[in-house]
Amino acid sequence: MKRFIDLQRKRIRTGMLIFALVPVVAMAQNARIVQPLSSPIIIGHRGASGLRPEHTLASYTLAIEQGADFIEPDLVLTKDDVFVARHENDITATTNVADHPEFAARKTTKVIDGESHTGWFTEDFTLAELKTLRAKERLPQLRPANTAFDGQFQVPTLAEVITLAKSASKRRHRTIGIYPETKHPSYFAAIGKPMEARLVAQLKAAGWGDAKAPVFIQSFEVNNLKALHKMASIRLIQLMDATGGPADKAAPTYADMATPAGLRAISAYAYGIGPNKAMIWSGTPDNGTALVADAHAAGLRVHPWTMRAENVFLPASLRDGTDPAGHGRLQAEIRRYLALGVDGVFTDFPAEAAQARAAALGPHG
Repeated sequence: MKRFIDLQRKRIRTGMLIFALVPVVAMAQNARIVQPLSSPIIIGHRGASGLRPEHTLASYTLAIEQGADFIEPDLVLTKDDVFVARHENDITATTNVADHPEFAARKTTKVIDGESHTGWFTEDFTLAELKTLRAKERLPQLRPANTAFDGQFQVPTLAEVITLAKSASKRRHRTIGIYPETKHPSYFAAIGKPMEARLVAQLKAAGWGDAKAPVFIQSFEVNNLKALHKMASIRLIQLMDATGGPADKAAPTYADMATPAGLRAISAYAYGIGPNKAMIWSGTPDNGTALVADAHAAGLRVHPWTMRAENVFLPASLRDGTDPAGHGRLQAEIRRYLALGVDGVFTDFPAEAAQARAAALGPHG
């Protein structure tokens, strides 16, 4: 737990999040009011991953039940070129693969996006083999209640996620979309598994091949989004972090991409941006940055990530107590971002987001 907390603190420092103990009322009084370009959406980040192991059909189902408009599968490929939903192609921390002696010899070390990883990787397993594994909670120190579900759920395919979204849409009489992220697309291309044409083909086969489809495709890389833009009119989202730059080196840094000129360049191929939430608001009682207004001026929607309830992920002003795993005032944080004009939020707790949106904008906001 200490190592995890230290990592979060390092990320906070790196992202230049300077938290202050100030009342929420003060934040509201100083809010920069920016109008969203569209009705704000709720994106179930890996499903309702605050309450179920991430990237499982159970997590996605709960997200829908709690009011998510979109469910988010991170996509990686299997050995037989099937898209499955995992946060990373390294499945060591999110499945029980280490408990399967028949797969012990497949543990290996790979360099992905310049970083060395040791574990088991989806591209070394067929779908049939992956289906023998079961998911487990990735953050057991922060979400011990989720470990009660360890071993219960399979690794889902993109096809299963699409089927779930469509069936839930019919049953609930509202449209549930999907918001897939292509994970490490340049790495997969380098090992002979380019993602773009496969993904477009599968979405088109599902009847979701244009801008009217309830689909956003997101990526931290640039060139694969540009390739997707040439293949289909599906809406694309350029992800950005508070530090660093895209792994495909298509831009020097995310900071460069977040300038007005950089945003205008993104608007040539993308529908919107998905920035680290720290790029919009520092956690202090100020007006926030100009990123939302600049993105809107370029015609881009803004969907920041990730709204989480645990204290360790919240600014100091919104924490409740000192336990890093304790829950703070997530709804207040989401209302703050809505006041700053965002067009949607990624969240591990869709019910909290739905309540915050209703409080800020009304039940149909």
